[in-house]
Amino acid sequence: MILSRYERMIAKRYLLPGKCEGFIFLVAGISLVAVMLGVAALIIVMSVMNGFRAELFDKIVGLNGHAVVQGYGGRLPDWQSILKEAKATPGVTSATPMIDQPLLATFDGRVEAILVRGMTVPDIRSNKTLKSKVLAGNMNNLVANGGKIGIGSRLAENLGIQLGDSLTIINPAGRSTPFGTVPRQVAYQVAAIFEVGVYDYDKAMVVMPMEDAQTLLLLGDKVGMIEIETANADKVGQILEPLAGKVAGRAVVTDWRQMNASLFEALAVERVAMFVVLSIIVLVAVFNILSSLIMLVRAKTRDIAILRTMGASRVGLVKIFMTVGVTIGTLGMATGIIVGFTFLFFRQSVVNFVQFVTGQNLWDPSIRFLTDLPSKADPVEITVICIMALVFSFLATLYPAFKAANTDPVQVLRYE
Repeated sequence: MILSRYERMIAKRYLLPGKCEGFIFLVAGISLVAVMLGVAALIIVMSVMNGFRAELFDKIVGLNGHAVVQGYGGRLPDWQSILKEAKATPGVTSATPMIDQPLLATFDGRVEAILVRGMTVPDIRSNKTLKSKVLAGNMNNLVANGGKIGIGSRLAENLGIQLGDSLTIINPAGRSTPFGTVPRQVAYQVAAIFEVGVYDYDKAMVVMPMEDAQTLLLLGDKVGMIEIETANADKVGQILEPLAGKVAGRAVVTDWRQMNASLFEALAVERVAMFVVLSIIVLVAVFNILSSLIMLVRAKTRDIAILRTMGASRVGLVKIFMTVGVTIGTLGMATGIIVGFTFLFFRQSVVNFVQFVTGQNLWDPSIRFLTDLPSKADPVEITVICIMALVFSFLATLYPAFKAANTDPVQVLRYE
């Protein structure tokens, strides 16, 4: 929208407060702040929701892979041939045997439910999710038949266990005696304490070498499943479709979407719902722009009539008031982007400060799954938010602008 020199001058004057027009300027300022808050709220909430999903996906997939091939009854006897078929499947980047078994652990009279994860030693040492989150000790100390394990930070906290202590793991499926089955109890030295960042894993996971897990669970040479990673997590179903046909009757292929379907579906629904609800804030701000422009048109009726008698065109007046409204919306949008990204940068500090002031735990990992407030800005979403704010602001200027353009100078000057 190209403005002439006099149109730019008048639009600039209407944007600034004039004599006896402080109230109109106040309403316009409130409109700007409302747009700013709406845009900032959308950016903050959508970025946090995206970060929440991305963090959960990275951590869950980092531990469970994109898919697993599970044997019936938790046992995969012919796992070597299935492993070979999985590695030969196009699109599969890695496949490794694994054992997952819920058991009990005891230390100093305390008992906790745990999830024993048996992994090959090379996989333990190369797993980025585990390796980058070690709080104490070293995952490299875990060796086959070495009697050493790594445990989650929350589990260590709940049991009061420290590095070097001995944790006893109880396997209910123990040896048979004349008096019944005696649970198998094996003591392991804690060689590493890690924090994945997902509460459910940190409070229960115990990682040990595959050979130790097989001995503990009396599996012999069997494993529980084969963890698979693919070249594209979003196309994991298509990639593993040939493998699923080959292992049918022996095992079941389950991908990350099936394993965590309810969680990610809930996040998707909540994400859409939050976007719609918070968009109403921008809509309310736009109504403020509309009301401020209507008030401005009413206050400037005599000026508009004079401009019309001096030769100002209807199109020129439309452009002037559209410029005023869109400028308010644009300034609010730009300020909202700055406020939104500033909040995201200091998000954890803000959460900690509010928790310190109120004494309330705003980010309980047992409820939120993650230990820190995540964030991931999506350029496409931010662009959509900005365009939406601008479009709403533009639409809000139409009625006042055409109202001003249709002002009859003869009638105005006759009675004023």
